[in-house]
Amino acid sequence: MGAIIIAGAVALFVLIFVIAGFKIVQQAEVVVIERLGKYNRTLHSGINIIWPIIDKPREITWRYVVEGVDNKKHIRFSTKSRIDIRETVYDFPRQNVITKDNVNVQINALLYFQIMDPVKAIYEIENLPDAIEKLTQTTLRNVIGELELDESLSSRDTINSKLRTILDDATNKWGVKVNRVELQDINPPEDIKQAMEKQMRAERDRRAAVLEAEGKKTAKILEAEGFRESEIKKAEGDKQSEILRAEGLAQARIKTAEAEAEAIKLITNAISSKDGDPINYLIATKYIDTLHEMVSGKDNKTIYIPFEATGILSSIGGIKEMLSNQK
Repeated sequence: MGAIIIAGAVALFVLIFVIAGFKIVQQAEVVVIERLGKYNRTLHSGINIIWPIIDKPREITWRYVVEGVDNKKHIRFSTKSRIDIRETVYDFPRQNVITKDNVNVQINALLYFQIMDPVKAIYEIENLPDAIEKLTQTTLRNVIGELELDESLSSRDTINSKLRTILDDATNKWGVKVNRVELQDINPPEDIKQAMEKQMRAERDRRAAVLEAEGKKTAKILEAEGFRESEIKKAEGDKQSEILRAEGLAQARIKTAEAEAEAIKLITNAISSKDGDPINYLIATKYIDTLHEMVSGKDNKTIYIPFEATGILSSIGGIKEMLSNQK
């Protein structure tokens, strides 16, 4: 019976030993194994076999964010033997940072990183999460301290890129790859906010006044250009009208002159055939027309007598003679 009990105990021990030697590692996790206190190998996802007692997983400090009863986030650190090699996000609490122009602002940052070399993450740094947090805070202070408040508020992409480059270089020896750094909030003091709001309001009012003035200026310019175009068109129309009127008068005068020439020609032919003097006839008619125009006014009490009255009488006599001859 004693031998059976001993054999059963040995078998149970061997079974427990074998079971303890099987290690199942989840996907995206690794386990660093130390043998007698010295690094031996890294276990990857799947079934792995180790020597119990002499092989032992090395623990790593990890960072957790828990939400308290006051709805505030609290940071907790704990140790675990399995290292998560997925991308991890660290949400850092607000911290005070002084800008180049001595403005105290509160900044909340997010850090996305991934453990690329678990061995370095364990053996090159004592507390990886705490080291990353402190490094991020100091780097953030240095970067923001080189910028003024306006630059800090308007250059988030530049700040994120600069932070990522600096942190990635610094954490490379820890086997960590920093993928992204994002600034969630940049909160200046309340009095600075009020001053910025007044400044923005004044800037908007200035832009509105400038736009209104430019609109009025453009309207005046367009109105002046329209008036000028209108005057030009009107002048061109008057010019064309005067040209047409002058051309019409010229044509009328030509037609009148042609008619008078034809009439004179006919009168001359008629008088010449009756042995009359056509010149006296024409002069007499012109004198008669002139006398008619001089005495045609209603209130005209002035009597005009031509200087060469004998010439008129002789002309009238020539007309009388011509008329008698025609009879």
